[in-house]
Amino acid sequence: MFRNLLNFLKGKDFLQQVFKEFKNMLDETECMYKMVCKKLLSNVEETDLKSKIYGIDKNVNRLQKDIRKSIVKHLSLRPTLDVTACLLLMSVVKDAERLGDYAKNLYEVSEFLEEPIDRPLFSQYFNDLDKEILRLFGKTKETIVEADEGKAMLFYDCEYKIAKRCDNIIREVAKSSLSVNNAVCFSLIARYFKRLTAHLSNIATSVILPLSDLDYYDERRIVE
Repeated sequence: MFRNLLNFLKGKDFLQQVFKEFKNMLDETECMYKMVCKKLLSNVEETDLKSKIYGIDKNVNRLQKDIRKSIVKHLSLRPTLDVTACLLLMSVVKDAERLGDYAKNLYEVSEFLEEPIDRPLFSQYFNDLDKEILRLFGKTKETIVEADEGKAMLFYDCEYKIAKRCDNIIREVAKSSLSVNNAVCFSLIARYFKRLTAHLSNIATSVILPLSDLDYYDERRIVE
């Protein structure tokens, strides 16, 4: 599907602009994630971090709205053209917007903490999961830009394994002797890491799935 879209984009100024804005959304949300993890896990905070995070989130939301408006306007004027490409972009743009929301949620966790996270303690539960997710941002962008089906296939197992790890972290935390504050914050981090991975996977697997199966690749995998 995405390979067809990229081929279709050639010579289509409207869709080229929309796709460019979509890639900007991924760049912006990756930036948010990096800044938030520095604050949350290393207690390194940039100047005016909160205003930067919320400002980027607003810009991501604006980009999503602009893309939606552009698509609706385009289909209103040319209702029989570009329908499949527009629907595909509508779907993955929603996932990109959700990446910003969960990055913002992680920042909010940093505000819940009574004291900075003890990184060795955090690593006992998460290892380097935060770094794995950061690498997924880059891999997701590579996959969609190159329409690489091989790279997209790798997201099947990757998303499944991370989801299982996050579920196990919450179970371990629930049985632990962590303080209430740490237990709540660790559980939220695990949940948000899981959702970030799911939305990155939704975007990446758009390369190999038919339009009707987007967002449901995990269910399809289980059936198969």
